Amino acid sequence: MSITSTTGAKAPAITPRAVSGGGVFHQKNQGFEVEGAYAPPAYLQKYYWWTYVHPAAVRLFERQWLIDLILWGNYESLREAALDEFGEELPGATLQIACVYGDLSARIAERAKAGGGTLDVVDALPVQLKNLRAKLPEDAPVSLTASSSADLPFTDASFERVLLFFLLHEMPRDVREATLAHALRVLKPGGKLVIVDYAKPRLWHPARWIWYPIIGRLEPFAKELWSNDLRVFMPEAWRNAKMQRSSYFGGLYQKVVLEKDAASALASPATRDAVATAE
Repeated sequence: MSITSTTGAKAPAITPRAVSGGGVFHQKNQGFEVEGAYAPPAYLQKYYWWTYVHPAAVRLFERQWLIDLILWGNYESLREAALDEFGEELPGATLQIACVYGDLSARIAERAKAGGGTLDVVDALPVQLKNLRAKLPEDAPVSLTASSSADLPFTDASFERVLLFFLLHEMPRDVREATLAHALRVLKPGGKLVIVDYAKPRLWHPARWIWYPIIGRLEPFAKELWSNDLRVFMPEAWRNAKMQRSSYFGGLYQKVVLEKDAASALASPATRDAVATAE
């Protein structure tokens, strides 16, 4: 369920699109409370406590220069690559699946406001949603939802555009597949799915020999994106859909864009089947 306000005018504009979910997230006195039984996915607590889960990790990594360093100086170019797919003004509803460090979400919110639209951000970790809310203007047209991306609490065809920014490499395969199935499910026909993430760098790339062993130890699921086309993680009926792929920084990063019109008539039932199977 989406955030509900307890602070009147200081709350973000709420778009009550979420229809179910594991926890109710409330804004209160510039902070947050979570009501009801809600536990983040176990793999996040096991593998990513040092990056996303512990409040000290949030304080450490919420530095744009540090994120840029981790991305080999490519944060701004990759952020702009994602934003370029959406345009300067964003009417209608935009969904960002998972919070990110840095100013990406704030920039999307600015474009949503300029276009008279809304931004929904869903994340499995309440601490990340708290951090994001602190970065947003008080009048940002943003709704925040505590939920697993593998079980999105939104109705079918709710959003004009969906963004996955450096998320898929952090997921076990079953969660990754369910996340993509749900992302396609909630995307409107004619809508656009944008994915920015790791890819397999060229043989000469130094990151292939330096970064690969580090990633393998710190992020145990990331190697699957180095070894596979993103299509293999999508519902079967979408694997032959037309996609645009762009490479960055010697192939270490990629942007994949899929417009739902490309296969919506064929893929919608299969996507629903994939979601049902994953759940």
